[in-house]
Amino acid sequence: MRDKTQTNSAAPGDRLIRAGAVLFFIGAVATLVTVAPFLLGTTPFPTYMFGLSMLMGVGFLVAGAGVFCSIAAGRRQARGASR
Repeated sequence: MRDKTQTNSAAPGDRLIRAGAVLFFIGAVATLVTVAPFLLGTTPFPTYMFGLSMLMGVGFLVAGAGVFCSIAAGRRQARGASR
């Protein structure tokens, strides 16, 4: 079985997980930038920055969808191998 699996092969859902991680990171940075003026006592950022902060949750959901796609593909592969 090991000779058939490539170490650098991309499983289903890997791209979703990577995209979700990028979105989560962008959202986390936007959250820090949005909260910083409140802690420093300066003028708050415009409202769209709060919308960018929501990317953290969106990234988490996208990565979760990628995990579920990967699980489903693994189950399909295991079901096909058992027949």
